[in-house]
Amino acid sequence: MMANSLYSLFLLLGILSFLAPVLGQDQSEFTSIDCGLPENSNYTEKSTGINYISDANFIDSGVSKTVSPQDKTTHQQYFTYLRSFPNGTRNCYRINVVTSATRYLIRTSFLYGNYDGLNKLPQFDIYLGVHFWDTVKFTNSSLSKNYEIIHTPSLDYIHICMVNKGTGTPFISVIEMRILNNATYTTKKPSTSLALFRRYKDDPYDRIWEPYWDNKWTQLSSRLGNDDLIQNDFKPPAVVMETAATPRNVTASLDFNWEIDDETEHQYYFYLHFAELQKLGANQTRSFNTTINDVTWNAALQLKYHKVHTRNTLTGPWLLTKRGHISLIRTQSSTLPPIINALEIYFAKDFSELETQKNDVDAVTNIKRAYRMDSRNWEGDPCAPIAYKWQGVECSSFDGFLRITSLNLSSSGLTGHIPADISKLTMLKSLDLSDNGLSGNIPSFLAQMQSLEYLNLANNNLSGSISNELLQKQSDGQLSLSVGQNPNLCASTSCNQQTNDTRKKNNNATITVVASIAGILLLLVIVEAVIIFRLKKQYASTTIFGKRRNSMKGSQLESKQRQYSFNEVVKMTNNFDKILGRGGFGKVYHGFIEDIQVAVKMLSLSSVQGYQQFVAEVKLLMRVYHRNLTSLIGYCNEKTNIGLIYEYMANGNLDEHLSGKNDKEKSLNWEDRLRIALDAAQGLEYLHNGCKPPIIHRDVKCSNILLNEKFHAKLADFGLSKCFAADSDTHVSTIVAGTPGYLDPEYVFNTLILIIRLINGRNSCADT
Repeated sequence: MMANSLYSLFLLLGILSFLAPVLGQDQSEFTSIDCGLPENSNYTEKSTGINYISDANFIDSGVSKTVSPQDKTTHQQYFTYLRSFPNGTRNCYRINVVTSATRYLIRTSFLYGNYDGLNKLPQFDIYLGVHFWDTVKFTNSSLSKNYEIIHTPSLDYIHICMVNKGTGTPFISVIEMRILNNATYTTKKPSTSLALFRRYKDDPYDRIWEPYWDNKWTQLSSRLGNDDLIQNDFKPPAVVMETAATPRNVTASLDFNWEIDDETEHQYYFYLHFAELQKLGANQTRSFNTTINDVTWNAALQLKYHKVHTRNTLTGPWLLTKRGHISLIRTQSSTLPPIINALEIYFAKDFSELETQKNDVDAVTNIKRAYRMDSRNWEGDPCAPIAYKWQGVECSSFDGFLRITSLNLSSSGLTGHIPADISKLTMLKSLDLSDNGLSGNIPSFLAQMQSLEYLNLANNNLSGSISNELLQKQSDGQLSLSVGQNPNLCASTSCNQQTNDTRKKNNNATITVVASIAGILLLLVIVEAVIIFRLKKQYASTTIFGKRRNSMKGSQLESKQRQYSFNEVVKMTNNFDKILGRGGFGKVYHGFIEDIQVAVKMLSLSSVQGYQQFVAEVKLLMRVYHRNLTSLIGYCNEKTNIGLIYEYMANGNLDEHLSGKNDKEKSLNWEDRLRIALDAAQGLEYLHNGCKPPIIHRDVKCSNILLNEKFHAKLADFGLSKCFAADSDTHVSTIVAGTPGYLDPEYVFNTLILIIRLINGRNSCADT
């Protein structure tokens, strides 16, 4: 799969005034990571006003180090810490705060600063996913290096990897990601890299522009604010565009030259930014042609006052060898020489190597976590590049992706059960789990794996019997099966027959026992019903609008026994490794509390009513319990880190199954659909009639109906729920809540009529 990627150089033409006004940046689309910063730490860099966070949530390996005292005082704060990787060949960040098909400017920065006391400059490679990005080289321990790439990820995460070449320990200081306008920096293939110099705070994309000057030029300037420019999609900042270069000799051309190191033909993309800085008189004109290596590029250009014009290679890259030469040449009709305000040159880099399919990556990552295989250097993409693929993993290409076809974990010290995530490796042909300490039964899903041809489970502590399906596959020659040296495992079809006979005997005995105690159970049920009824009545009398009189105060939540710290949430989600879904509240992550699967919904800072919905949902779920409502296991309420922890629903939501988005290949028959409808109705019936005061959900839709492993349905997402008795007699709630398309039109219409009548002075429901 081809990823759109650009290496970048931003040249700022002219001598800049460094007293330019600083404008506050919108950082909602910035991700700024200070590598090695202690966990849960963050700060605002004084020189830029940009917020930086710790890298602890994005990587499991490496050690935190600090640069020398001298370098601490002479560089920005984000160069104080770094993360060093003394162990393993490839160490990778997994950054899962990206959106697929979105163009990003990605910048990595490095400052050696003699952090290890060796005063020996390292050299190592950096990769973006499976693609070689560049070789990190230093000329001075106190000089930082920056590497930029413009990249459009195809998945909802990226890997940034440091690779040890045996020439010094890799490390990294900073990772920065900025969302760009998808209409800019478009290419037919991936692209380009060069040096960086200085940051300007009013660049909306946080680009770095390098001053560039030629003695044959003179400078034009005009003090500009961002409001003075008529911008385009590239949005070069005013501090960049307020200076321009022009030749001293008014009849001369304005030229750029560079040498290409080798004889290879390279692809280049160019972006030239112009803005007229002078108000031209009636008899003055400025127009000029552009040539690249003496070939004319487009028609003559005529600029407008303070309007940004960007000339770029939309039709494709220029193929250059040995040298590059850009020339701006005045036309015969022009009275003024050419000018240019800024120039970007991009060197195309082909990112065509295949990546591993996302489901396989998620599955094998979960297997790594389940078996706690920290000793293996399992970092980054499991299959590529081939030199750094995971030990014990073999892959083949299918439909434009790499798929895992062999997993060998023999003699790896594994314990516990065989994890269900193995079943998600749907192209797996060979699985070797021999010579470990695995226990429990042989799971039935192994017989359902259509591609599996070799299965070795020998020399473990497995128990029970082998399913008839596996034994039949072995008998038919479809599967090579090894299960020897499992003392408690029966490897014969007779075991299953004996088991069935035993079950029949047990069933007969059970029927006798059940018949004899049925009367007693009936009596106990009646007694229990009476007790529950009285307890509910007593509970309702001590509860007002979901609050217990002595337990809720302000925004504090009820039960501290269910509260988890953010550190605990990070650990249970394995640094937010696996995303189950997204909603208006935020992203939902897969997690484990001990061996129990959970779903963790984290509040997005961009959620408008997120905190109110968070409090509402916790209040409600702490006082309602029903088999058709999702159970709240706990919550996190730590500064800006707010989340809800639910029971895990293995089969996602109903919308995924009805729309065909779910990949679990389970089609819902009419019996399934009827049961799901009945489950949802019973959940609503409990909210309406079983709760005092009654509760209305206000956002019932397919995506809020979750399905467990047996396809039983439970209602979820109670953030918009409302108690009938919540409002006082003098207050009328006029808020229309819910999802468009799922709201009763009469409800919306009547609410709008009520609002209009209240505005006109009527203050009671009776007036409507």
